Amino acid sequence: MTDPKRYTVTAALPYANGPVHIGHLAGAYLPADIYARWLRGKGKDVAFICGTDEHGVPITIKARKEGISPQEVVDRYYSIISSSFKDFGISFDIFSRTTKPIHHQTSSEFFKTLYDKGVFTEEETEQYYDEQENQFLADRYITGTCPKCNNDRAYGDQCEKCGSTLSPDELINPVSALSGNVPVKRKTKNWYLPLDRIQREFLNDFINHKTNWKSNVIGQCKSWLKDGLLPRAMTRDLDWGVKVPLDGIENKVLYVWFDAPIGYISATKELYPNDWEKYWKDKETSLVHFIGKDNIVFHCIIFPAMLHVHGGYIMPTHVPANEFLNLEGDKISTSRNHAIWLNEYLEDFPNRQDELRYVLNGIAPETKDSDFTWKDYQARVNNELCSILGNFVNRVLVLSHKYFAGKVQSYDFSNPKDLEILIEVKGYQKNIDKLVSEFKFREAQFELMAIARAGNKYITDQEPWHLIKTDEKRVGEILHTCLVLTHAFAVSAMPFLPFTSEKLFHFLNTRADTTLKGGIYLNQPTLLFNKIEDIQVEAQLEKLRIQANVNQIPLPKETLKALEPIKHNINFDDFAKMDIRISTITAAEKVEKADKLLKLTLDTGLDLRTVVSGIALDFIPEDIVGKQVCLLANLEPRKLRGIESQGMILMTEDTDGKLVFVSPSTLAANGATVR
Repeated sequence: MTDPKRYTVTAALPYANGPVHIGHLAGAYLPADIYARWLRGKGKDVAFICGTDEHGVPITIKARKEGISPQEVVDRYYSIISSSFKDFGISFDIFSRTTKPIHHQTSSEFFKTLYDKGVFTEEETEQYYDEQENQFLADRYITGTCPKCNNDRAYGDQCEKCGSTLSPDELINPVSALSGNVPVKRKTKNWYLPLDRIQREFLNDFINHKTNWKSNVIGQCKSWLKDGLLPRAMTRDLDWGVKVPLDGIENKVLYVWFDAPIGYISATKELYPNDWEKYWKDKETSLVHFIGKDNIVFHCIIFPAMLHVHGGYIMPTHVPANEFLNLEGDKISTSRNHAIWLNEYLEDFPNRQDELRYVLNGIAPETKDSDFTWKDYQARVNNELCSILGNFVNRVLVLSHKYFAGKVQSYDFSNPKDLEILIEVKGYQKNIDKLVSEFKFREAQFELMAIARAGNKYITDQEPWHLIKTDEKRVGEILHTCLVLTHAFAVSAMPFLPFTSEKLFHFLNTRADTTLKGGIYLNQPTLLFNKIEDIQVEAQLEKLRIQANVNQIPLPKETLKALEPIKHNINFDDFAKMDIRISTITAAEKVEKADKLLKLTLDTGLDLRTVVSGIALDFIPEDIVGKQVCLLANLEPRKLRGIESQGMILMTEDTDGKLVFVSPSTLAANGATVR
């Protein structure tokens, strides 16, 4: 499909048994929002669909613990979750719920269609039953010892300690999570989706043709297929969920992972009652699922299998799943309250949504797990948003008001220097479009900030504050050019930093779809961003420490490696011979037939040079483009694998022995000497 007529963009349905945290935002909802906003900016027909997943055992467990109904649980968290998304500018066209009648009806009809077509197999099996509670136990209602890691708090479907997928029969010493008693086995009948047959008839071919999917997604899919799929029950013995729509069947509901993805369809029906089918059944529609890696099997294998056997539905075009985001070096854990909740973030940092959007997208776990730290958050806000973007915009607007009372001077861009910077920025905008279309949002944001960097360099080189004394006309031309750059940034930033874009359009007294012209008056500016102070960072770290202590789980302690002894003394003249310069990595690629080597291109401020470095096992090339490093610039060149290496970058190791760059703590000029 080269140019789809329309796009159906879905973001994973958040589970309504708790608030959403930064891991959720970085994993699925922020990239989905960036993509949907970008498509709309291109004039595309987009349905951006989401809602809360409100069925399943964890909700019933929480309800029992709190002594309330499952409906009261999901009502509470729907309100919190939907408000958090709205506050962060996640621009869903609809944010629905799976407890709505339209969803129950849609799921029931979907199941009944498969049943009438003879897709399901009926199997009578023995399931665990709690005699005290008089009910069959879903997998999550059974706990025991994991056979793989000996964790004595494993669930019947998964061990959260080692991550292994389990079945209740594999647990050692299983007990009921309801009564604490040892369950017994009783016979029950359920309906199974024959994934083994669907794999042979459809899924193998479907997955093998997805050559443009992300490697982490396709790799996980092929691993599942290689092991061979087994029939999976699509019904459960529960009383909370979508009732099985068959006569004479009681106390059975649809498997939550059967009805949850149908939630995308029912929400679209709710949004477009008369036109929903064109978003799900028209071959000229592109279907894109944004999820975390733990949902890959459901969106890439089980849901496509369901759509295929039903018939009439389109298949997902892309599933750009992200890996996991960690927090301060440890896994985000809702049970341990080791998380940054979106609703609490805005209480501590009011009106600073774009700062978090910027940082999370900058460290997005697109290809591997990444780590959020408050110190890095502070550095990125202060050194990039404040010092680069905020500084450029503030200089331009303040000077425009100071020299011309806020009136934009007319200009035809006849000066070659001005044309050059405008062409450069158009190149960045073109790169942004290409990268977003390839779901490389982190790299796209780097290109976005390149516009601000270019603007800062341009205004510094032109020095309008000096020219104003001798050439007021030229100053007007320079500032008009800078205002055009600001407008270009605002337009390109709309998917990434929507609140900032809105401010910029207000300052410029214009809109995204208009061209900045001479004669208009600018509005009075305010600071785009304020710096994050050390005291704010310490307060957040202390908050995490308190949460860890409350849950009686200490934050991870650093494990120091054995340190090398200090080498023999050298004199100052020996040290002075080393020429260490700040440089920026502008390109990185793997060296052929060399597992450990990367070929780096470095901007030293004086030249572009090639350095071959043995860091390939610790870094993905595209992840380190834009990174500032320390370069030993006067090391005698030598050839590695036929490539002349002109220097050496300085590295050290973290507490786990992983290589890390020796880098400046704040943005420094390329070519600056390390003394």
